Parts: sequence; C-alpha cells; structure tokens
Amino acid sequence: MSIERLERGSRMSQAVACNGLVHVAGQVADNRKASIEQQTEEVLAKILSLVERAGSSKSRIVAVNVFLPHITDFDAMNSVWDKWVDLENPPARACVEARLADPDLRVEMTAVASL
Repeated sequence: MSIERLERGSRMSQAVACNGLVHVAGQVADNRKASIEQQTEEVLAKILSLVERAGSSKSRIVAVNVFLPHITDFDAMNSVWDKWVDLENPPARACVEARLADPDLRVEMTAVASL
C-alpha cells in the first residue's frame, strides 16, 4: 500500500492519498478579512486543487465537512457552494457551528475524494 502526502509540513500534510481515497485536511482562506462568500470560494478552490493534484476530480468528492463559527453564515456559504458543487455527483456533507483557530476565519472545510 502506497501513501502519498501532499504539501507535507512539520505538523501535518494538506492531503494524504492512500487506499483509493484522498483525505484533505481542514482548508481555510488565506485572506482572513474577506467576506464569507470570498472565503468559501478560496477554500473550495484549495480543496479542488489538492484533490486534482492527488489524481482525482470534483465529481469524485465523496464527503465534505463544513465548519462555520457563525451558523448565520450558512445561507451565504451555500450560495457559493451551490454554484461550485457537481450537481450530478453531490458529496455527503455535514455543516456544524464551531469555533475556528483564528477569529477572522469564517469557514473551514475538510474533504474526502475517491481516486
């Protein structure tokens, strides 16, 4: 069994591919002062980039976890999500309210995709 680690750091990898799946670590926006919509776009772009670098695609994403520090941002986040998601192959998804590491972060997401 091979294991491929993408963007490996001292504490964690941004994605790990093994056993036919790629696991994407929690992704957050670099622009912490951006709106919830802009942060969501950036996070989804990061997820897609990592999934594609691992050899998969948006249509093969099987699960996403969304963390919002303010559940009142749910509709705004979904306005971006609904334009991004593959409507023919939507993943399983959970969305929870959770405190994030930086108070300026508006959204964090993890993902799992099939290779």
